[in-house]
Amino acid sequence: MELPELITVMDRVALSLRYPMDVEETLQGITAAVVVATSGVDHASISVTSSDGKIQTLAPTDDVAVRCDELQYELGEGPCLEAVLEEHVVQVDDVSSDLRWPMYGPRAAGELGIGSQLAFQFAAEPHVRGGFNLYSEQPHSIGIEDRQLAMLFANLAAAALGWSRQDDTLNKALETRNGIGQAVGIVMERYQLDPERAFAFLVRTSQAGNIKLHDVAAGVVADVVAKAR
Repeated sequence: MELPELITVMDRVALSLRYPMDVEETLQGITAAVVVATSGVDHASISVTSSDGKIQTLAPTDDVAVRCDELQYELGEGPCLEAVLEEHVVQVDDVSSDLRWPMYGPRAAGELGIGSQLAFQFAAEPHVRGGFNLYSEQPHSIGIEDRQLAMLFANLAAAALGWSRQDDTLNKALETRNGIGQAVGIVMERYQLDPERAFAFLVRTSQAGNIKLHDVAAGVVADVVAKAR
């Protein structure tokens, strides 16, 4: 997805978070948008726990996402549960061969056609944890760019589920997106690149220097501001 299209998607989701909002509709828009915005993600859903410990799926993009979630609930293992209950970020590059989930992995690959998976944990209302679940039909297909973009959508989902506790997270997510957009514009002008190549330049710089994408963008913007003084 080219940057202008990405910004349009993000703006549409951000607008849906304004009061008054329909939480169910907003969450559905977020999961649908992350599939559109990321090249490596084919299915998405949100898992949430309640105060009694039960886990349920919200806003699945399709039946595959539902079946993947429910298989993990049934077996009591999988990246989705790991994210909800333990780790903040869980990434699986090859579901079929990952030894962490010996029951879930082979069935997810063989029965549901899942190759790789990514899950983010977030906290919403008190005593409630959630997981933002992303599924790919190909192994090793969720790269660093997809992961960074997906994290923004996970933050938006957290904001929708617990606005009063998460609006700072939302603001940071939107500030990150705007900062990346500014940096892309600067790189386009400086190196005479189109938006897609300018964004790819930032991603490569991030990977080469092992620096977060938003930090690379912030450095580009800061450099221009410093030179303008």
